[in-house]
Amino acid sequence: MTRILIAEDEERISAFVAKGLEAAGYQTLIVDDGAEALDTALSGEVDLVLLDVGLPSLDGFEVLRSLRGQGSSLPVIMLTARTSTRDTVDGLDAGANDYVAKPFKFDELLARVRSRLREPVPLGTITVAHGEVSLDVLARRATVGGREVDLSAREFALAEEFIRHAGQVLSREQLLSRVWGLDFDPTSNVVDVYVRYLRSKVGPAHIVTVRGAGYRWE
Repeated sequence: MTRILIAEDEERISAFVAKGLEAAGYQTLIVDDGAEALDTALSGEVDLVLLDVGLPSLDGFEVLRSLRGQGSSLPVIMLTARTSTRDTVDGLDAGANDYVAKPFKFDELLARVRSRLREPVPLGTITVAHGEVSLDVLARRATVGGREVDLSAREFALAEEFIRHAGQVLSREQLLSRVWGLDFDPTSNVVDVYVRYLRSKVGPAHIVTVRGAGYRWE
């Protein structure tokens, strides 16, 4: 049975989420400390993590960075009362698969959990390339003209999406859905922020802005 780790230090919230998930057929495990959450996530005994940002000992961002730094691809959904664009960017940049703001509707959270659990785990060696930019998908290594560049998890995912659809115009709605797994929010500029980050690392000429339509990888 699928087991979900709930890392949340507010007992009322963790109990509410656990009850709903168990009613939906999942097993749950609750921890209220960041260090314990990291140890449990790395144990291989859970299939997904619901991770609060405001945890004692290690906050959610630190837990997530450490988790990804140790090579874990465990799906992580951040739960937080922080709703600024900066906090959303920080969470996604650290390697979160999704980001849910409190207060939330349980049905929406459950839908996101199901979506993340359906995502396939890549196997084998996969490299995508276009022109001078090459991405080793499994090793999460990017090179530009033979020179390795350091991309965050979301920058890498965005570059991969562009390269796989080189020459095509991708709208902000498409990128937000494919790279972040989120419904389009007309008030969010997270796509534009990450395009700017990516341009600064792979070169601005690779990504062209198509006014009123989106972006195209040249």
